[in-house]
Amino acid sequence: METILTVNHLTKKFGLLTAVSDLSFTIEKGNVYGILGPNGSGKSTTLGIILNVVNRTSGDFSWFDGSTSTHEALKKVGAIIERPNFYPYMTAIQNLKLVCKIKEVPSAKIEEKLKLVGLWDRKDSKFKTYSLGMKQRLAIASALLNDPEILILDEPTNGLDPQGIHQIREIIKTIAGQGTTILLASHLLDEVEKVCSHVVILRKGEKLYSGPVDGMMASHGFFELRSADMEKMKELLETHASFGKINSFNGTLTAYLKEEMDAESLNKMLYDKGIILSHLVKRKESLEEQFLSLTKNN
Repeated sequence: METILTVNHLTKKFGLLTAVSDLSFTIEKGNVYGILGPNGSGKSTTLGIILNVVNRTSGDFSWFDGSTSTHEALKKVGAIIERPNFYPYMTAIQNLKLVCKIKEVPSAKIEEKLKLVGLWDRKDSKFKTYSLGMKQRLAIASALLNDPEILILDEPTNGLDPQGIHQIREIIKTIAGQGTTILLASHLLDEVEKVCSHVVILRKGEKLYSGPVDGMMASHGFFELRSADMEKMKELLETHASFGKINSFNGTLTAYLKEEMDAESLNKMLYDKGIILSHLVKRKESLEEQFLSLTKNN
């Protein structure tokens, strides 16, 4: 798999505040990566460093094969890291023609990119007449004019209404389907779950997880249990090697597995110990539960 970006032990300090701490990850071609974390976790700072608008304190990063200078590499990158900033009294076409001049790329792609983001029918409308969602879509069209190998988006759906959010997510999926690698920063778990194949989870600048989204959900799951003798059942499970955390709430015992076990095996084991279950359900941990357990302050 071709590597697009390699980040090695990246650290950024603002005085006493460490915004990014010893961060390492790799982005491979053709995937959709999400940098996920609460506000203030270092997502935007990380994007700023790799786009050469924020100076790093230590560590390094390299684009593509590592032999290309950052200045040259960024010609193959499309990025939106701030609110869209176009001339309000110019039309979409006029604004994009100006972007083409600045980027030194031909304007032949304008129609294709406006159609991709669903704005071709509003090509002659002035930017100031656009809704927030339309402005964001125009920014994506602008970032795609040089046919970048990777598109970088910082909180792409921030402030949008549900329809606007849906439109941006569908556009991201379409762009990814055409083979463009995407890196997006978001504090929205739902966003990452819906559009990303891989995720880097940050908290206070530190990496908590990096890998496929599916990999986060590859826990062994948990059982929800009820019986006439809840105390005895809890004591038994707490001493059993297959179980980790055991919670009791509202008359139901939740027992988290440390290794694989099916419902039939558990039922038989408890029955042999004299415990008859009135309720037995096995569940997988949701991505939300995994995320919350990762990012909570231990």
